[in-house]
Parts: sequence; C-alpha cells; structure tokens
Amino acid sequence: MSDPASRLKWVEEEPSAGCVERSFVLSRRSGPVPGVLWSPETTTAPPTVLLFHGGSGHKRSERHLRMGHRLAAAGLAVIAIDGPYHGDRVPSPMAPCVYQQLIVDEGIERVTARMTEDWLETVSALAAGGLVDGANVSVFGISMGARFGLPVAAALGSPLRCAVFGKFGIRQTGPLHPGLCAPGLITAAARSVSAPVLYHVQWHDAIFPRDGQFELFDVLASVDKHLIARSGAHAETHPDDEASWQEFIRANARGVGGGDDEFCRASVLRHRARADPALAE
Repeated sequence: MSDPASRLKWVEEEPSAGCVERSFVLSRRSGPVPGVLWSPETTTAPPTVLLFHGGSGHKRSERHLRMGHRLAAAGLAVIAIDGPYHGDRVPSPMAPCVYQQLIVDEGIERVTARMTEDWLETVSALAAGGLVDGANVSVFGISMGARFGLPVAAALGSPLRCAVFGKFGIRQTGPLHPGLCAPGLITAAARSVSAPVLYHVQWHDAIFPRDGQFELFDVLASVDKHLIARSGAHAETHPDDEASWQEFIRANARGVGGGDDEFCRASVLRHRARADPALAE
C-alpha cells in the first residue's frame, strides 16, 4: 500500500506572520482535491481544524483566510478544501442555481459521501506526512459548510474534539434547490456527534427556518453543546461571532479538560472589554 502522503502535490508556499500557508492537491480516484494548509511555526504535528466554506465560497474565502491565519498563529494546523463544484474543482465560478443542480443531479447522498472521503483522506495524507495531528480534529462549518461538515464530524468519531456549526437546519426554503434537502442524512450525522458543539442561529434566517435549526441542535448527541442566536438575516455575521467561534475551537481543540470553562471565561472577558477597554488586558 502506498504512503498516503505520496498522493499530495504541493503547489505553492507562502510564509506569513506566525504561520506558513501551503497549497496542495490530493490525488484521488474520484478526482483531484484542491486544498490549503495553514501551519504554525512548529516541528511537531499540531491539533487540526477543518474549515468548510459556504455556498459560492472557496477554500481561500476571506473568512477562511482570517481564521486560517489566526488559528495557525495560536498553534493549530488548519485545513480547507474546495467544496463540490466550487473553487479549483471547476474552471470558473458557477451561479448557485447551476452548482446546486449539479449536486442534485449527482445525488446529495453521493456527493456528501464523496466529500466526506475527500476530507478524511486529506487529513490522513497530511497526518502521514507529520504535518497535522489526525487524533485531534475540530470542525467548522456554516451554512453549506455545515451541510457537508456535519457528516465529516460524525465520520471522524473519537478524534473529533469539537465542532462549530450554524446557519443550517433540517428544513430549508427560498432559493435552495429542494433536492438538496436530506433531513434523514443530516439527522443521522448529528446523532453521531458527541464532542462539544457551538451552534449559531441567525434569528431571521429566511433560508433555514429557525425551528429546523433548533431541531437539529436538539438531536446533536453532545452533552456539551451551546446555542447562540443573533438577530439578523442568513448572510449577516456580527464581528463578535467570528471571534467566539475561534475561541471555542481554541479552547477545545487539544482535547483536554476545562475547554468549556476557558471558552466561557474568554467570552466574558471579551464582552467586558468592549464595555471597558481597560479590562481588555
């Protein structure tokens, strides 16, 4: 059997403050998997974070760039790959109606299974090369990122340390193709996620109804799960929320006790600092 790391082709490397950003392509029988790795400046394999982008995004979306650099600077290895019919998997960006139809034509269950294998094999290849710790993995996915991130989190099993999901539920409306809705698949995945979870809800989400998001949160198997709600539409994100997501990941990514207390303490200090800058230190 060949070394999984031998299927990685490194495309580009760009040093940055506190981390190194490297592009790669993983060779798979089902097709190449384009990705990017943000690594801290360390010689040991650090805990791993998987970033799933949303619809019409890509592995180097603005949020991914911010989170990749910040989490790597905090000592974590961060991986992002392009979603189905997104980024470098296609010659040029597709309109939502186009890539949604392609996913439906292929079958949402089949696409989900393919993406899950893409992610698991990417982690395996990078871990075989000593670049990430495959035994400590966290997952981040919002909107479409949660659609494909939840099944990956479930498939990871015991190496999953924590997950941040949001802006997604078991029901959908509006502009999404009805063929994308797979409540049975998503519910089954949620019931297999027992690691700590932070779940974000936009209160006025017109794409994923609030009750469907609450229902999905309720079926998550984790006994350590937090739900945060923010007023606003699906596409809105308050600056404080991104900081909270990263705090939760940093607090739990290493799989040691006290993550919940650390997350809560950091959140309290951040909110106090906003009220009184003197408390920020």
